[in-house]
Amino acid sequence: MEIDEIRNNLKRVWGDIEGVCKQAGRDPAEVTLISVTKTLNVEVLKRAILAGATDLGENYVQEAKEKIEEILIAGVTAGEGGGVGGGVRWHFIGRLQRNKAKYAVKLFDLIHTVDSVPLAVELDKRAKNMGKVQDILVQVNISFEEQKSGISVEGVIDLVGEISTLENLKIQGLMGMPPFGLDPETARPFFVTLRGIREKVQAKNIPNVLMNELSMGMSADYTVAIEEGATMVRVGTAIFGSRG
Repeated sequence: MEIDEIRNNLKRVWGDIEGVCKQAGRDPAEVTLISVTKTLNVEVLKRAILAGATDLGENYVQEAKEKIEEILIAGVTAGEGGGVGGGVRWHFIGRLQRNKAKYAVKLFDLIHTVDSVPLAVELDKRAKNMGKVQDILVQVNISFEEQKSGISVEGVIDLVGEISTLENLKIQGLMGMPPFGLDPETARPFFVTLRGIREKVQAKNIPNVLMNELSMGMSADYTVAIEEGATMVRVGTAIFGSRG
């Protein structure tokens, strides 16, 4: 995929975000567009960064490690804004195994998929060893599907409370996914559910917990997710096309 096509797709998605925010009375600056780059080769990532993508989402730690290292070596940057490398903020959005925690903490600015105390404890230990406070989101299983990752809706407040005691993790908000393949309006109630859970957590005023971020919405439904309060949308196909 060439840089001009990526740039045009990014502009179209940004335009959608601005339009939806305007209708909803929100500031577009409240919404972060995460370009999902899983399975794409590093050359496409470089073009995406040069085209203006500042937040990249990866699902697999080893694949991300190889890409990030190569991008750092190549010196590809997305301008001001910091991040682990290349002026880019890297987001981990896949299922995270505890044995990959060390690398996840080293590589990623924000880990979206923390859903258990054992995983949080491992991340905290690795972050402490690196002298880092790791930003995380708690993943909630809003689809109520057994095969999906995420803490149960009923377990969110207890999990947030336990993680809040870990000194080297900082909860920034929640992440969730509706069942796959729904049309946007059918997906809407799932986004409403996640927003409601955030409000319940906020009402508890748990120390060391921020609920600034709601990571929800993908290529098929990100506009509806924004209408329901998303602050981060994870968009792959609408920018890079189908990956088969």
